[in-house]
Amino acid sequence: MNIKKNIIIFSWFNKIQSRLPFISDKARTMATTHNLGFPRIGAKRQLKFALEAYWRGDFNEADLQQAAALRRQESWQFQHHLDWQTVGDFSLYDHVLDCSLMLGNLPPRFRRNSGVTPLDNYFRVARGRSTDETPPAVAAEMTKWFDTNYHYIVPEFLRDTQFRLHPDTLLSQLAEAGADGHQVKPVILGPVTYLWLGKNKDGGNRLDLLERLLPVYDELLTRLAEAGAEWVQIDEPILVTELPAAWQHALRMTYYQLQACPVKLLLTTYFGQLRENLQLACELPVAGLHIDACRHRDEVEQVIDWLPTHKSLSLGIIDGRNIWKSDLHDLLDWLEPIHARLKARLWLAPSCSLLHLPVDLESETELDAEIGAWLSFARQKLIELQIIATALNQGREAVAQALSDNVESISARQQSQRAHRPAVHQRLAGITQSMAQRQSPYGSRRQRQRESLQLPLFPTTTIGSFPQTTQIRQCRRDYRNGRITADAYRAAMQQEIAYCIRQQETIGLDVLAHGEAERNDMVEYFGEQLNGFAFTRHGWVQSYGSRCVKPPIIYGDIERPNSITLDWIGYAQSLTEKPVKGMLTGPVTMLNWSFVRDDQPRANTCLQLALALRDEVLELEQAGIRIIQIDEAALREGLPLRRSEWHAYLDWAVQAFRITANGVQDATQIHTHMCYSAFNDIIEAIASMDADVITIETSRSDMELLDVFEAFDYPNEIGPGVYDIHTPNIPGTQSILKLMQQAMKRIPPERLWINPDCGLKTRQWREVIPALENMLQAARILREKSQLHEKSSNMEATSESLG
Repeated sequence: MNIKKNIIIFSWFNKIQSRLPFISDKARTMATTHNLGFPRIGAKRQLKFALEAYWRGDFNEADLQQAAALRRQESWQFQHHLDWQTVGDFSLYDHVLDCSLMLGNLPPRFRRNSGVTPLDNYFRVARGRSTDETPPAVAAEMTKWFDTNYHYIVPEFLRDTQFRLHPDTLLSQLAEAGADGHQVKPVILGPVTYLWLGKNKDGGNRLDLLERLLPVYDELLTRLAEAGAEWVQIDEPILVTELPAAWQHALRMTYYQLQACPVKLLLTTYFGQLRENLQLACELPVAGLHIDACRHRDEVEQVIDWLPTHKSLSLGIIDGRNIWKSDLHDLLDWLEPIHARLKARLWLAPSCSLLHLPVDLESETELDAEIGAWLSFARQKLIELQIIATALNQGREAVAQALSDNVESISARQQSQRAHRPAVHQRLAGITQSMAQRQSPYGSRRQRQRESLQLPLFPTTTIGSFPQTTQIRQCRRDYRNGRITADAYRAAMQQEIAYCIRQQETIGLDVLAHGEAERNDMVEYFGEQLNGFAFTRHGWVQSYGSRCVKPPIIYGDIERPNSITLDWIGYAQSLTEKPVKGMLTGPVTMLNWSFVRDDQPRANTCLQLALALRDEVLELEQAGIRIIQIDEAALREGLPLRRSEWHAYLDWAVQAFRITANGVQDATQIHTHMCYSAFNDIIEAIASMDADVITIETSRSDMELLDVFEAFDYPNEIGPGVYDIHTPNIPGTQSILKLMQQAMKRIPPERLWINPDCGLKTRQWREVIPALENMLQAARILREKSQLHEKSSNMEATSESLG
């Protein structure tokens, strides 16, 4: 990293800030800066470690709250140069769960917990209540936040749900920020989006609850005003989706009812265009409107024309979803006429919350200097924002050096030869339709695979990863830092693989996994061994709760120079007669869980990944691996928010998976795994992937996700998750049987597998072993019942024939 240049930029930045008080006479024309949200976890994942210390019992509540306060202070410090700083974006687990708590809407099974602190009860909603408590309670469902890799806790509703305001946490944070002299803008989730995100558990209509919900929001806004809030950011991101008429009407009713509240409302949308909701958004009676202006500038002029002149317009001009530097000259060329027209009505912000970005590029002292010069993390995004605002308010000459540095970085990236590999483009041009086809239809393949694998009814397996123990992580750190040799590292990982295989054989699983001890992350591990990827040390992004991911950076053309997994999988297979799955991350998931280059279509980058992974699949098959799992955990999250755009995405996404998988022989069984997803509306696309076995996360939804398989004749095999690995709870045999009985109502037994919801990386062996033992016991019971049923049916048939 060019540390010297960054120090110069920060020094310039402080000088600019010191001048701002002396230009207050320009306030009538000055653009206003603000932020929609900041990462919560800390630049070094401090909140993650504090949460886990609390859950282990090493921290008490005061320790955790002190750690949380430090993260908030750090966030506000990073935003101190903005005109408005955000309060309410911080959360100990999830902002949607925080909203449910604030509205008094926790699931009934968590409302009566005598002797449990409110904080522990909050975490129980997210993580479940352990089985040593009576009665145990299943954690609330978790799913993707729009089209991101962040997961939120799904609100639960009943027909008779009542709401009651509990604003103390938000009000205390407002006071906390105000005490430090910040000019603050609280952020809350809008009532209509809150209902949209939830699930009615007894068949009622969520919109029927709006009449009960709005008085609570009215009270909340009044309380915020009394606490000194002038503006409140109220997020309604559903305005960028294709809304049914009833939901559009709900938005109208909501904001006409809330317009009398004693605060100015900044109605906030993000992640896409307004399109048919544009007029609605402009006409709602609020003081200001924020739109995502990063990807679709053409809509901005129309919004300006429609928006009444008494309203402020906030433009999301800095990309909050990707890590590339903004082209500041291009932005200024576009914004200067808009600023001249709107003057002080113009607000500037990132496109969305910066929750989806790493915190600070300055932490990346080991990143390749050339690539690092192209990047911008959350803190740097806010500096870009202020450079733009200063240029608009004071003229480009006031930020001449910063703009010159930006031109240099943008030009260097555009001209770099590292991003372009002609051989990759030649291979991409040579893709044929036959590369995406299996040799035979599933019915024929199924017979060949059964003859080869000889698996029992209700075969048992896991999703792939096993506990990443402290010992494993320390060994990986030691190897990375040069404290142990490559041979010592290899021996240690083989020892962990052998232990994992022994445990699975002792339990009695039918299809084994090597455990992935050598892997730091399911995407990063593969990216490290492909050309075209770069990696950070501290580029962590929150996925849910304390779970963080470190997305790789795809900066150039992708190819596979060497084998990636064969040595480890081959070693595991040599230890057992049972089949060991080859474990790969699919091309769509690698794309959707990376920061992707923005100088070519995403489809092209995905197909490059598919060709590289296809080579790995064929190498595993040639080495005798009979089952290969290609995880597409993130297939759905890549869906555009508008259904009208789904077809184009699914076409190239499914093609990429098929190119990866479909070069194998009929006897080789292809598995795929998908994380929390609703399948009803994309089931045809999933079927067209033509995987022999699909495993899916269903335990938190009580198998409701399988309802689609009643209406759609899905021909292949399915493994519905029966063990929720996102909580410390150990499922009992009876609870697994209950879930499988629900599954058997929808799917024939001969096509069902039994497996956990997801990988076991985040769990501990003391949880995993009894959970898998219970899972296997459930499989044995189901097999015995099936055999008895078959025997009874055969006897009846024989009796009828003799009669």
